[in-house]
Amino acid sequence: MWQNLKWEINAKFKEKIHRHVSSFQVIILGFMLVILLGSLCLTLPLATRDGQGASFLDALFTSTSAVCVTGLVLHDTASYWSVFGQAVILFLIQIGGMGVVTVSVAVAIFSGRKISLMQRSTMRESISAPQVGGIVRMTEFILKTVFLVELLGAVAMAPVFVRDFGFLKGVWYAMFHSISAFCNAGFDLIGIRSPFSSLTTYASQPVINLTIMALIIVGGIGFLTWEDVKRNRLHFSRYRMQSKVILVTTAVLIAAPAAWFFFFEFSELPLGTRLLSSLFQSVTPRTAGFNTADLTKMTEAGQMLMIVLMLIGGSPGSTAGGMKTTTIAVIFSSARAVFRQKERAHFFQRRIPEEAIRNAGAILLMYLGLFLAGGMFISYEEGIPLLDALFETASAIGTVGLSLGVTPELGRISQLILIGLMFFGRVGGLTIIYAAVSSRCVSGSAFPQERITVG
Repeated sequence: MWQNLKWEINAKFKEKIHRHVSSFQVIILGFMLVILLGSLCLTLPLATRDGQGASFLDALFTSTSAVCVTGLVLHDTASYWSVFGQAVILFLIQIGGMGVVTVSVAVAIFSGRKISLMQRSTMRESISAPQVGGIVRMTEFILKTVFLVELLGAVAMAPVFVRDFGFLKGVWYAMFHSISAFCNAGFDLIGIRSPFSSLTTYASQPVINLTIMALIIVGGIGFLTWEDVKRNRLHFSRYRMQSKVILVTTAVLIAAPAAWFFFFEFSELPLGTRLLSSLFQSVTPRTAGFNTADLTKMTEAGQMLMIVLMLIGGSPGSTAGGMKTTTIAVIFSSARAVFRQKERAHFFQRRIPEEAIRNAGAILLMYLGLFLAGGMFISYEEGIPLLDALFETASAIGTVGLSLGVTPELGRISQLILIGLMFFGRVGGLTIIYAAVSSRCVSGSAFPQERITVG
């Protein structure tokens, strides 16, 4: 009797919790919990090379950057953090890249527990899936894809790193950079040679460049798109509209900036290095954070182009952050419809829902507002050029990790601003808004309509 009563109380308690906590709130709370636990681990004495441990704010910044797969750092990862600290960072990157909800569902699957409807709904929101059905199968596909791709990336880079750093360290470096690249995190361990140097010493090394770029692109396209590719192979016409838009937009956002960098930024480099550097700097702002070129030596036009790419970011349901490729594609399609005096925006002979256009506009406004406000405040507070400050805030909110060397020198208030932007960029603007307003007020009434002229 007591056992039955206990089960009944637990069931009612869970039902009450599920009624008052939305999927969006679960996602946010999950990310916050992992960030906090990671921060506590990084404050331990054995997490740093000097055995003193990091301050809580430094640990919080690094943990947020890792879980939000950003890559902005206050201390060079290789020279400041111990192997234990680096392992904690890598673990946080893996959780953040796959998604906190995905990891929790995966644990439930492996433990043999039944996946509740609440968990399925939260998982659907987390990976931007179109429906709840098939979520468990999709989770298994994500896990297999993540570990297979990361393993292949590590195997490809291992010979180069083993040659340069020895067997054990070389294998560790290959695994670390493969996970960091696939999860679009941008953390690196090459700073052991020169702090904050990223991959600049490998600018002309084709294996490292091509492997890192491939991992970034695969991770940033999104699991739903790869599931579509797996199911329909090379039959592009059978893909979902979203998959088509993601693939085409991604190709354009790689090719066009690469051409700009090739002709206007790296003209002094040898042809092979010039081509690799142009492609790498085109791929990495969305949203990986590695760099093989000195970004401070680029022109302001080149830095501004990278800011735009960082704000756009990757694709929905991927390891990347930013506004997402689909958001910018919907904005352009809507503008194109207006220019051509068409009533509806469309892709590939499919109409775009009005809700998607409204959401895209709201996301664009939120990202631009926070990016500009954060950059202006940091510029004023720290007394640095506005473009430098905007570069850092774009990197934070786009969860990129590229830097002009400003972040390690920032004051505490500016660091807290970047922490907030990184969290916002990874979790997503609409997720935070929907979490704050968990239920919509549905009303059958409407205000009178009146015309207003814009433009």
